[in-house]
Amino acid sequence: MRPLSFGEGWGEAKISYLCTMTIAVYARSTKDNHPLYLEKLNHLLKSESVKLLVFEPYLKFLQKNYSFGLKIPTFSDSDDVIAKADYVICLGGDGTMLETLALVKNSGLPVLGVNTGRLGFLASVSKDDIEKAVSLLIKEKFTLDKRELLQYVNGGIFFNDVNYALNEFAIHKKDSSAMINIDTYVDGVFLNSYFADGLIVSTPTGSTAYSMSCGGPIMIPDSENFIITPIAPHNLNVRPIVISNNKTLSFKVTGRYDSFNIALDSRSAQITSLTEIIIKKADFRYNLISFEGQHFFETLRNKLLWGIDKRH
Repeated sequence: MRPLSFGEGWGEAKISYLCTMTIAVYARSTKDNHPLYLEKLNHLLKSESVKLLVFEPYLKFLQKNYSFGLKIPTFSDSDDVIAKADYVICLGGDGTMLETLALVKNSGLPVLGVNTGRLGFLASVSKDDIEKAVSLLIKEKFTLDKRELLQYVNGGIFFNDVNYALNEFAIHKKDSSAMINIDTYVDGVFLNSYFADGLIVSTPTGSTAYSMSCGGPIMIPDSENFIITPIAPHNLNVRPIVISNNKTLSFKVTGRYDSFNIALDSRSAQITSLTEIIIKKADFRYNLISFEGQHFFETLRNKLLWGIDKRH
């Protein structure tokens, strides 16, 4: 089941197996993830003597809404998939990919993203290429794109054991209340007081997400930096800043009301001005499966339509 490992738990290719490979499929219960994808995967994996596992709520969704009749073993939670699977295939968009981080946690389980959604920076394989991609995965013709994560120190109070993020950590004012003041420190040294709707600390992976929409720069995934991006700052001369991800960031939040929101990717919690907020680089990485010919620059050009002449 589990491959003989080296490095961070999984090698890049040519891994010898103790027994049959097992691939788990994770997907949201939405109409975008219709049964055809699972039918294709089941047929292909059976022909290659590879075991298939499916996220239980997704399989029940297919059975209820599409009268899906295939009998496929399931997994129900993080411990289950980590114990049983060698790889995870994620069907969906980037939001679903972020959910798989909470699924694989710090296990090092490699994740292949198949884009059945919209933009798809993380879910880089087209839904039309799913069979080709899975064939390459089975033959171990891939590399691991190891993405840095950020961690909310002592975040277990709010986020249990998933106190880390692939894209960003964010501080927000609550609802439609007045702007908040965020005192920001880098390795204990005062940087700035941001008077704004909020603040984003982004990884390079998250530089094409929330941070970019607030005016932050795009960074290549192996940049080893954090981006601090204010959200709608009161002072227009306050700009995003890039710092090394070896730095520890800390924040003190105050405002007219003593209740604020924080978020790690799509997971959120409420805090007060007494809450200690410390952000640092996580001590593990998220393993994305990448195939020959895939490159971040190509993804940028395709997803952001760079160089496309729309005047015709």
